[in-house]
Amino acid sequence: MNQRTPTLLYIDDDGALARLVDRGLTRRGYKVIHAASGEEGLDRIRRAETDGCIDVVALDQYMPGLDGLETLEQIMAIPDAPPVVFVTASQDSSIAVTALKAGAADYLVKDVKGDFIPLLHVAAEGALRQAALQKARDEAEAEVHASRDRYAALAAERELLLREVNHRVGNSLQIIASLLHLQASSAGQEEVKAALTNAMGRVAAVAQVHRRLYTSQDLKSVMLNQYLDALLEDLRRSAEGNRMSRLTVKAEAVEIDPDRAVAVGIIVNELVMNAVKYAYPDGAGPIHVELTSQGDDLLLSITDDGVGDNVKADPRSTGMGQRIVAAMASKLDASVERDPAHSGTRITLRFRGVPAAPGKANSAAAG
Repeated sequence: MNQRTPTLLYIDDDGALARLVDRGLTRRGYKVIHAASGEEGLDRIRRAETDGCIDVVALDQYMPGLDGLETLEQIMAIPDAPPVVFVTASQDSSIAVTALKAGAADYLVKDVKGDFIPLLHVAAEGALRQAALQKARDEAEAEVHASRDRYAALAAERELLLREVNHRVGNSLQIIASLLHLQASSAGQEEVKAALTNAMGRVAAVAQVHRRLYTSQDLKSVMLNQYLDALLEDLRRSAEGNRMSRLTVKAEAVEIDPDRAVAVGIIVNELVMNAVKYAYPDGAGPIHVELTSQGDDLLLSITDDGVGDNVKADPRSTGMGQRIVAAMASKLDASVERDPAHSGTRITLRFRGVPAAPGKANSAAAG
C-alpha cells in the first residue's frame, strides 16, 4: 500500500530560497507549497481542510507584516494545527528558545544557498513523527476517557437498577409483613397470633434492609443504628405492640454490609419477641437493645428484667427461635452468650465489624 506524499508549507518572503526548498524536498518525497507571508501562510493552513492537508510547516522568522514568532502564535491557536519547524538566519539562541516555548516542534538556522535543506528534511521528518506520536497518544487518552465514561454510565445504570430492585423487593416484603400483621390481629388463638407475629418480624427484618438500600447513597452498606431503629419501630406496630411500650434501642453509628444486617435484624427480632412472650408473664416490661463497638468487634445485647431463666421451662417454647438465632449467628461468625449474673435475661452477641473468616459460631439458647 502506497503512503501518501506529505505536504510541507514553506512560509518565507524569499522566493528564490523557496524554490530551492521546493526542489530539494520534492526529491526527498515531499510536496511543497510556498506562502510569501505570514498572513498568506495562515490562510493556507485555515483552508487546508478543504483544499488539501498540510502536514508540516517550515516558518521563517524575518518577514514583512507578521514576523515568524507572531505567525507561529496564530498557527498554534488553530485547532489541529500542523507541526512547525522554525527557520531563521539569525544565530541568536534566544529566538530558538522563544520559538520552542511558543510551540515549534524544531528549530534550525538557514543559509541563502540552501545548504540547510537536508537539515530541514530531517527536522520535518522528526516533526511528523512527533505529531503522529502525539496524535496516537491523544487518541489513546480519548479512548480511555470514553471507556471511563461508558463504565461510569454503566455503573450509574446498574446502581439505578439495583435501587429499583431493592425498592420493589422492599415494597413486596412490606406488603407481606402487613398482611401477616392483619392476620395476626384477627387471629383468635394466641399460638397462631404469636406465630404470625414472629413471621411478620422476620419478614420486616429483611424488608427494612431493602428499604435502607433504596434510600441510601451507598448500595453496599447499611447504617446499622438506623436499621435497628426502623426495625424496632415495625415491631412496636405489630400485633404484640402493646407489650413493647418500654422497648428501647441505643446504637452507635456503624456501617455493615446488607447480608449481615439481615442476620442481625433477624436475631434482634427473635430475641425481642422471645422477651415479649416469656419475660413478663403479667404484662409489659422494659426491653433494651444496645449496639456498641469495641475495637474491631461489635457487641449487640438484648436485655430484659423479667423472669430470667424460668423461660427455659415454659412449655410454649418450640425451639424455633433458638435454631434461627444459631443459624444467623453462624452467618455472622458471632459468639452468643447469656449473662448469668443478670437478674432477668441478657444475651450478648460479639462479632467482627467487617466479615470475618469462615468459622463456627458459638450460640446460646433462645426460646
